[in-house]
Amino acid sequence: MARPRKPLLSTDRIVEAARALVDAEGLAAVSTRRLAAELGVSGPSLYNHFRTKDQILEAVADSVSAQVDLSAFEDGRDWRTALHDWAVSYRAALRDHPNIVPVLARGPGRRPAGLRVADAAFGAMVDAGWPPAQATSIGALMRYFIMGSALGSFAGGFVDDETAYDPADYPHLGQAHLLADQQEKIDERAFETGLTALLDGLALQYEQLRRTA
Repeated sequence: MARPRKPLLSTDRIVEAARALVDAEGLAAVSTRRLAAELGVSGPSLYNHFRTKDQILEAVADSVSAQVDLSAFEDGRDWRTALHDWAVSYRAALRDHPNIVPVLARGPGRRPAGLRVADAAFGAMVDAGWPPAQATSIGALMRYFIMGSALGSFAGGFVDDETAYDPADYPHLGQAHLLADQQEKIDERAFETGLTALLDGLALQYEQLRRTA
C-alpha cells in the first residue's frame, strides 16, 4: 500500500505560512524553526528555498505588494482617478497585513512585485504629462502617505476610559473616549480626506504645468 504523500514544500507554501504567522503574531514570530514546525518539515529543508529569515520576510512583503491592483494605470483612467483608485487598493492590502508594513516601508529593493508597483505608478504619471522628476516625487509622496496611514490607527490610539481625559487638562477631548468604537469609520474618513487633499494639490500643480508647457 502506497504511503500518503505529503504536500510538496514550495516557495509559495513557505511564503503563505510565513505571511499567516506575521499577520497573527508579528515579525518577531518568524523563524526557520517555527516555520518548519508549521509546515511539518525539517528546518534544513527550508534552506532549499530561502537562506535566511530576512529573505523570507522580503518574500512575504512582496506577496503583499502583489495584492495591489494596478489596473487603474492600465485601463485609460485619467491620472488623478488612477492615483486615487490605486492608493485605495494599496492601503487595503497594507491594512489586511499591517505587521509587514515596516518591511515594505524600506522600499521595493529587488522585490519584483514591489518594483512593478513603482514602475506602474511612475510610468502612468510620465505618460500623463508629468516630468520624470515630478513623477518620482509623486510616487514618493503617495508611498509616504499610504504607508503612514497603515502603520497604526489614529482612532485606536485613544483609550475608551472617559476618566483619562480630565477636562481641566484636556478641555477639547471630552469625546475622545468614543473614538475607539468608531475606529474603522474614522480612519477610513481620514484617509479619504488626506488623499483628496493630496490629489487636489497635485491637480493645481498639473494645471500650472500644462499652462506653462
